Amino acid sequence: MMRLNKFIAHYSTYSRREADQAILDGYVRIDGEIEKNPAVSVDERSANVSISGHKITATDQFTVIVYNKPRGELVTKKDPQNRKTIYDSLSSNYKHFIPVGRLDYASEGLLLLTDASRVATALMTSKMERVYKIKIKGPVTEGMKIAMGEGLELDDASAGAHEYAEERPMSFAPFYAYQVQKDQGDYSILKVAIGEGQNRELRRFFAHFGAEIVDLKRLSFGGIELNNLPTGKVRFLERNEYASLRDFLETAEKAAKMKQKSEKKFTSATGKFDKKFSKDGKISAKPAAKEEKKPTKREFIKDKKVKPENEVFGTNKYRPKTDSKFKK
Repeated sequence: MMRLNKFIAHYSTYSRREADQAILDGYVRIDGEIEKNPAVSVDERSANVSISGHKITATDQFTVIVYNKPRGELVTKKDPQNRKTIYDSLSSNYKHFIPVGRLDYASEGLLLLTDASRVATALMTSKMERVYKIKIKGPVTEGMKIAMGEGLELDDASAGAHEYAEERPMSFAPFYAYQVQKDQGDYSILKVAIGEGQNRELRRFFAHFGAEIVDLKRLSFGGIELNNLPTGKVRFLERNEYASLRDFLETAEKAAKMKQKSEKKFTSATGKFDKKFSKDGKISAKPAAKEEKKPTKREFIKDKKVKPENEVFGTNKYRPKTDSKFKK
């Protein structure tokens, strides 16, 4: 059984929010009867659900495309300032596709889009490896290297954000890897791999050290590479990329179901039990003690004249739980 709004979002191009609105507005029918409760349960194997007369069929079919986004395009449907968006460039066949995360107006490179909201959500909320090539003003300092290796906590991460962004704290996890490709004093070029997709994350990170990012290009996401795809062009995933993605989705969805079962099993009678999950999946009333350990990472130290053994970045290949570990 599955909640109605989740069923619609899972098996259609509607987001969860859009599904909720369609249900509340009376566009959704179950067995021919209007249903206005987003939380009602349906059997995904036999449910007869339709939106405005169009039946929602439970299927595992979905499409993912790779778009080489140029600079000067927004990743949004519409812009109040009438600036160009990715949908102005994409074929009408992809107008309903959902972007997996964002690249800001001044950034370029690999952007994944899909016609299935569940796929977009699973990828956006994962710790998949995102690889970028960036150019910053100034040298790569020792402070930057330490923060890339150990993470960073800021009380105010407004530097590097949008002009009108509010002051707020921000946590930066340790980078999966970094490589200093050029360090010429007035500017530097780095290749970095991170596992998060926070708003303007890299721009905020380097702005903390007084370094402005002047060029930013995403090269890969979760092992899916940009390669030689021309700017402004689209390609479909290859067969092996789809196979890896399906493996990831299956594992992620199984883990989510197990977590839901555990939560239901250990919920108190009042429903107010403050659950804390430890790494082994058990629940206790007290927070699990944090395990102090340094992140697993590769540090490409070209700037120290040491040749790395392996310069291949795409290592995690859609593996939940282990995708935060950067293997040598």
